[in-house]
Amino acid sequence: MRRNFRASFPFPLLLLLLLPLAARPTPAQTQETATAALHEVRADGQKHLSEAQVAALTGLVVGSEIDRTDLQAAADKLVQTGLFSKVSYNFETRMGVVVTYHVEESRRIPAYFDNIPWFADSELADAIRKKLPFFDGTLPEAGGAVDQAADAIKELIASHGLQVTLQHEVTGNPTGEGNVQLFKVEGPALRIEKLEFSDPSLLASKAVQQHLTEIVGKPYSRMAIDLFLTEAIRPVYLSKGCLHPKLGPPQIRLTGKPGPKLPEQIPVFVPIDPGPVYHWKEVHWTGNATVSEFTLNNDMGMKAGDVADGMKMEAGWDRVREALGHHGFLDAKVDAVPSFDESAHTVSYSVTIHEGPQYRFGKMVLTGLSPAAEKKLHAAWPIPQGEIFDKTKYEEVLSRLQLHQEQIFGELPLHYETVGHWLQPDASSGTVDVLLDFK
Repeated sequence: MRRNFRASFPFPLLLLLLLPLAARPTPAQTQETATAALHEVRADGQKHLSEAQVAALTGLVVGSEIDRTDLQAAADKLVQTGLFSKVSYNFETRMGVVVTYHVEESRRIPAYFDNIPWFADSELADAIRKKLPFFDGTLPEAGGAVDQAADAIKELIASHGLQVTLQHEVTGNPTGEGNVQLFKVEGPALRIEKLEFSDPSLLASKAVQQHLTEIVGKPYSRMAIDLFLTEAIRPVYLSKGCLHPKLGPPQIRLTGKPGPKLPEQIPVFVPIDPGPVYHWKEVHWTGNATVSEFTLNNDMGMKAGDVADGMKMEAGWDRVREALGHHGFLDAKVDAVPSFDESAHTVSYSVTIHEGPQYRFGKMVLTGLSPAAEKKLHAAWPIPQGEIFDKTKYEEVLSRLQLHQEQIFGELPLHYETVGHWLQPDASSGTVDVLLDFK
């Protein structure tokens, strides 16, 4: 890693010029080994950490004798923590050496404790803070700070006489976007005995009760439970207009005296706060040069005063994208920003549409078909070459190929089970080719 230095003289020469006579190196010393007392360690560019915390991570001790290799080693140490993506430094001499480290912090992700049910998240966080006082619930994706956090958890586990192996990895966030730093153990055969909710209305839902078989009896895992809550429980509330439901975090509720050994069957309780029910107010569209506002509003299928059904809204955004694809805008993006009126419990949306290039049909490339079958498929293809590529028509053809092949090939004997399909757009020419592979 390149390091940046700013000094008017080489480091050893400055020391020779400015240090008292008694501190000058003996004739046996070289310029590379000339030392001086460290007066101050400074830092800039940090956002999550304080200047004092960055200075502590360098390992440099004010008052100690240092040389240039010590300054470089401290910069390397900062990088090795994983907390910083870039580190450079410069120094000057006053009453000693004053060094400033210029840092750029690495992206951080939440720490996520998957199947360590012996301890609450707060206990695990406190253990990590004994080694990393600045721990705020987030860690870099790799580096010494992650290893130190893992060591802290291992020590906590071992102090309770538990024989398990701890691992950590970066994986997708089960409750939102981005990734998490996942900590999990191997060894115990813990399973989810039951999953209970604070909201009794879920017990009356047949759909929820059917979905419970997907999680109850399975190995205990916070990741699995949170995914279940996101995929099976959250839609229940969204469809009711509860757009901000708070699900969890899941809790283990055991009876009897606590001990280091948990029963193999773990009862899990999930506190739920549905939040208020919102109603639809309005939507404002910008960037829709091709598709009319009237059409877009119809695609949403919502009118003022309706319960703001979150699942219906998601389907509406999909229909808006389909409408754009109908006009050849294959790269179109729909940026919907909600605005909540918490007093009236209504929601409005400001939607910006980025249409992107409009594509026309180029050619179709087929593999896995006989010449006779290719001829029939070309005859049934609904988009002439050079015409605007209608993605809706393309998807209709795919459906017929998979479910009603006789509508395209008639009585022609065919032997394929799947149809691989790809679109190959070329923004420079404004054309898109269709690739179909029959297997």
